[in-house]
Amino acid sequence: MFEVEKIRQDFPMLQQYPELVYFDNGATTFKPQPVIDAVVDFYTKHTSNVHRGDYPLSIQADRLYDQTRQIIAQFINCSEKEIAFTHNDTASLNMVAYGLRKRLKKDDVVLVTEAEHASNLLPWYKMVQDYGIRIEYVPVNRQGVVAIEDIEKAIHDKVKVISIAEVTNVLGSIQPIEQICKVAHQHGILVVVDGAQSVPHRKTDVKAMDVDFLTFSAHKMCGPGGVGVLYGKYELLQELDPIFLGGGMNSRFQSCGTMQLKNAPEKFEAGTPNIEGVIGLGAAARYLMDIGMDQIEAYEKELRMMFAEGVKKLDNITFYNPDNHSGPVTFNANGVFAQDAAGYLSSRNVAVRSGNHCAKILHEVIGTDQTIRASLYFYNTKDEVLRCLDAMKDISVENAIGIFF
Repeated sequence: MFEVEKIRQDFPMLQQYPELVYFDNGATTFKPQPVIDAVVDFYTKHTSNVHRGDYPLSIQADRLYDQTRQIIAQFINCSEKEIAFTHNDTASLNMVAYGLRKRLKKDDVVLVTEAEHASNLLPWYKMVQDYGIRIEYVPVNRQGVVAIEDIEKAIHDKVKVISIAEVTNVLGSIQPIEQICKVAHQHGILVVVDGAQSVPHRKTDVKAMDVDFLTFSAHKMCGPGGVGVLYGKYELLQELDPIFLGGGMNSRFQSCGTMQLKNAPEKFEAGTPNIEGVIGLGAAARYLMDIGMDQIEAYEKELRMMFAEGVKKLDNITFYNPDNHSGPVTFNANGVFAQDAAGYLSSRNVAVRSGNHCAKILHEVIGTDQTIRASLYFYNTKDEVLRCLDAMKDISVENAIGIFF
C-alpha cells in the first residue's frame, strides 16, 4: 500500500501550503525533511572545503561528499568512479557534447529528435557552428515516441552519436533506450541519454540499458538545486575532455604550460563544488530508494491514468498526450492563451507551467508552441487531481480575463 498521506508529512512545503495543488514537478520538486536536515547538518556541524584539508573537520566533509558518489552509484547501478558531479542536467549535457569535440570530425552526425529539451539540442548546435558536425532528426509520432525502426533507418556511416531524452519533458514519451543502445552499438555509435525526467520517476539501471552517458539533476528528484550528475562508462569518461579547468581536477601543471589531469571522475570537478548540495542529493537518493522506485513509478502511473481519464471528458480542453502513461498531462484550454489559462488555474490554487517548456521545436510535431504542463510526483494525491480537473472545466476566455479585473 502506497501511503501518500504519510509521505506528505515529510515535506515542509506541503505543510506550509496545504491548499496548494503543486503540479509543476517537471520544473522542480519539493524537498523532504531528510534532505533539508542533511544540508543544515553540513552547514551547522561540518562546514569545510573538500579534498583540500588535513584536519578532522575537512576529512569528515570529504567522507560525506564522497559517500554520495557511492549512493548514486547504487541508485543507477554503476561504479562510483563513473559518477561525476556537475551543476545540473544542462551542465552535464554540455560537458558531454563539448567533451566529445576531439572524437567528432567535420560532417559527423548526431541524431536527435524534435521533442528534445533545449539542453539536449543547443550544445550540439554549437558543435555544428564550431566544429562542422551535422545534426539529423529522427521522426517521432504525435505522442513524441520514436520507433526503433526509424532509428535504424536514420543510421548511416557518418552517425557517431544518438542523443535523446529517455522521457521527454513535454509529452512524457518513454523512448526505447535499451533497443536504441543495442542498435547503436552494433554500428559503433555512442548513446547519450538525458535522464532529467526519467531518473526521478522510475528505476534506472545503466548496465541493463547499456547507455554510454546518462545525465540528470538533483532538484527534480527531491534534492537541492545546483547539482547534477554525469554518468559515463569509465573508459569513455577517461576519453572525454573536461570543459572546466582549475583547482582540484589536475595532478600538476608547470610554467611552460603543461598540465596533467586527474582521472575521471575528479577531472570533471574543477573548483569548489556545491558540497552541501551533493550531500543533499545523497539524502534524496536514499529517501527515494527507501520508498522504492518501483512503488513510486506504479503510484504515479495510477495517478496519471486517473488524471488523463478526467481530462478526456472535458470538452473545453485539447489534450496532447492522452496515450502516454508517464510524464506530464499536457493540454490547452480551447481559445485561451496558455499563460492566461495557467493564470486562471493559479487563481484556483493549482500550480502548473505554461509556455514552450524549453522545447521550442516541438510545435512541429504537435502543432502548437504553447501548452500547459501539469506534472505529477509521488507526493501528489487523487484529491489534488480532482481539484485540478474541477478548475480546468471552468477555464474560459471570460474566466481567465476575469482574474485580472
